[in-house]
Amino acid sequence: MSLDVAITKEFPAFRLDVSFNAQSETLGFLGASGCGKSLTMRCIAGIMRPDTGHIVVNGVTFFDSEKKINLTPQQRKTALLFQNYMLFPNLTVAQNVAAGIGKEAGKAERDRIIATELKRFSLESFGGRYPGELSGGQQQRVALARMLAAKPGILMLDEPFSALDAHLKGVLEQNLVSLFDAFEGTILYVSHDVDEALRFCDRIAVVEEGRIVEEGTGDDLINRPQSLAGIKLSGCKNATAAHYVDEHRVRLPKWGIEVATAERVPKDVQHLGVRAVFLQRAEAPGENVFRMRVDRAIDARFERTVLLGVVDRADFGVDEVTAEEEDMKFLHQHIFWRLDTLNTPSDELPCQGDELLIHIPKDRLYLVTR
Repeated sequence: MSLDVAITKEFPAFRLDVSFNAQSETLGFLGASGCGKSLTMRCIAGIMRPDTGHIVVNGVTFFDSEKKINLTPQQRKTALLFQNYMLFPNLTVAQNVAAGIGKEAGKAERDRIIATELKRFSLESFGGRYPGELSGGQQQRVALARMLAAKPGILMLDEPFSALDAHLKGVLEQNLVSLFDAFEGTILYVSHDVDEALRFCDRIAVVEEGRIVEEGTGDDLINRPQSLAGIKLSGCKNATAAHYVDEHRVRLPKWGIEVATAERVPKDVQHLGVRAVFLQRAEAPGENVFRMRVDRAIDARFERTVLLGVVDRADFGVDEVTAEEEDMKFLHQHIFWRLDTLNTPSDELPCQGDELLIHIPKDRLYLVTR
């Protein structure tokens, strides 16, 4: 099982230009809304036609601009699951599952496939019901059963949980485990949720403005991000512009400080990231210890998030900023610090107005060149 994609698609204000390969694995596409993740899936499924390039699934050419090949969605036999599941409301559960089965299958074979997939997703007693009579979780299971019944060459899931609350999402995610266990082939999983991508995907591609800016395992993304987009999408709250000072030091103009780094600094370094949970309270001045003021403190269920402003900021000049960055100036000049309220004594939790010494560990920094 294999997938080979290299396509471009031009729009007046956007350009999709993606190239990637996948084998029998789950490849996640992680990125902000509008970055091109869903558009890529639609091009593979045949819903959207690329301008140039090729799409080859399991040795079958779906699209090739030079060879003038462009198979119809029906000819491609892909399975693309949207968040709303797109069940036929006038068909029963069994009929919805059957809708994915090719016409070449005889009645006995169709009945066998329907029974197999209904059983796989614990829907045996729902075959005669209509989608409107089912819960959201049951509808999802019907959609997944229909996907497998079609015996597609590739599975694609486009943010199937984006509109669900946390509890229901956790329950329904278990349905995907059954789907992934049963399918031997390439699965593409679109998400903007890093935790979701980490749970389901063997590899993750970070998509930004129509391009894949980095690919790797979940561990690579969390511990060794290679781009500013990767830093942000990995859940790191602190990402700021960085300038080279020397092999183990960078200047951070928006924070007004210079920090030492354990990792060797590339001369073309562009950004630095540090996770909010890695900041530490210090008892005395020292390397990478800065006097900071708590300008805001926000409590969640089990954590307190603190916005820290550097008290003795250095003026390194003003980097060129976008209009959006100017609007977010307050946040860009502050450093996020996150504390576990279950394991931190209440009298040690920082409060607004406090001045503290904060240590930024030099071995916990991400340095990226793009």
